[in-house]
Amino acid sequence: MTTSDVDTHTVDPERFTLAGAAGTLVGDVWEPLGGAGPVDEILMLHGGAQTRNSWNRAARRLAGEGYRVTTMDARGHGDSDWAHDGDYDIHRMVDDLELIVAARFPERLPVLVGASLGGLTGMLALGTDKPVARALVLVDVTPKIEAKGVERIGDFMRSGLEGFADLEEAADAIAAYQPGRRRPANPDGLRKNLRKKDDGRWYWHWDPRFVAGATGDNAELGNDFFEGIVPRVTQPTMLIRGSRSDIVSDDSVAHLLAHLPHAYTSEVADAGHMVAGDDNAVFLDQIEWFLSEVMGSPPRSGASGTVRGE
Repeated sequence: MTTSDVDTHTVDPERFTLAGAAGTLVGDVWEPLGGAGPVDEILMLHGGAQTRNSWNRAARRLAGEGYRVTTMDARGHGDSDWAHDGDYDIHRMVDDLELIVAARFPERLPVLVGASLGGLTGMLALGTDKPVARALVLVDVTPKIEAKGVERIGDFMRSGLEGFADLEEAADAIAAYQPGRRRPANPDGLRKNLRKKDDGRWYWHWDPRFVAGATGDNAELGNDFFEGIVPRVTQPTMLIRGSRSDIVSDDSVAHLLAHLPHAYTSEVADAGHMVAGDDNAVFLDQIEWFLSEVMGSPPRSGASGTVRGE
């Protein structure tokens, strides 16, 4: 089956909820088309200050090619509840991940795809022997992340704390943060990532208290902290990075391979930190290469690409 053979419009998600320690966690499950043969499970975790909707295009294609895909809103993000105590420490994210996997994947562990914060959560969980995944795909995140890139993300997150007058203003802010990506002519797609409050302004779909954790203590977890954690990850691992990322550099990749030599690495040309959004097709080709060639999943789309590994 090739991507062109799939009527992706017939693949729609089913919403579900889980009772988490910080309140309700909300996710979508994208059931595979076809229904024949064994089904491979994929769990996708978004980055900080994003929502599960960041994965919609990717999840729809993967489900259309026969995978069952689950996407989650992290605590304090999207439709999941905000933590009453404002606790967004990454260790709490790991606690939530354990709960999600126990509830939704009782028979077989999923392949975990984590972008940025989601990838750090996966690394910490697997590196501390939590049974949450049988393989890990890191999306533009490594144990060593670039401080300037983290600072730029923090500046962008803080710049929207007062809200936006309308969706056009929000789209302008995103365009300024991501100058390499074409600004959409119609910003209505941002409605899933913003909330209009009683004051008439549009606010990001996440708890503003998350900013302190994302740009404070948690930022340090991307450096020395993980050097003792990552070598304990035994599951098959792949890094997909953007060639224009200011978070993952060549040094970051070398550092990952020094501490996790069994990892595979791949680069998406002309993509920044938001790899899936910048080039969803190539991003998915790389995931499907990993699933078929490394994990033994039946090939579905003829995905290929240049990948480095052992």
